[in-house]
Amino acid sequence: MQRNKVLSYLGLATRAGRVVSGEFCVEKSVRQRRARLVLVSEDASENSRKNFRNLCTYYKVPLYFFGSREELGAACGKEARVSAAIEDEGLAMAAVRELKQRSGIGGGKYVE
Repeated sequence: MQRNKVLSYLGLATRAGRVVSGEFCVEKSVRQRRARLVLVSEDASENSRKNFRNLCTYYKVPLYFFGSREELGAACGKEARVSAAIEDEGLAMAAVRELKQRSGIGGGKYVE
């Protein structure tokens, strides 16, 4: 149930035009300090995970490993996506609340 809520927030942000997806675009959004939350698929390569972990730690952007690349892509209305960034503050914080509740149940992992 909570998994669907996080994906719903991602879908709402997409319809509002406040989501970027794909590794290059997400990296650019973080560097330009527009990203409020970064989601990376749980099946991403170790190199991608390390890259986003370092980037988000440096720029102090919340990062969660969540869902599969197919789920992230479907929520964004595209094909499989390894990463997505929500640029809307309100929707990002709502998704973070759900992800924090979920992390205790065994879901997306928060990286500080």
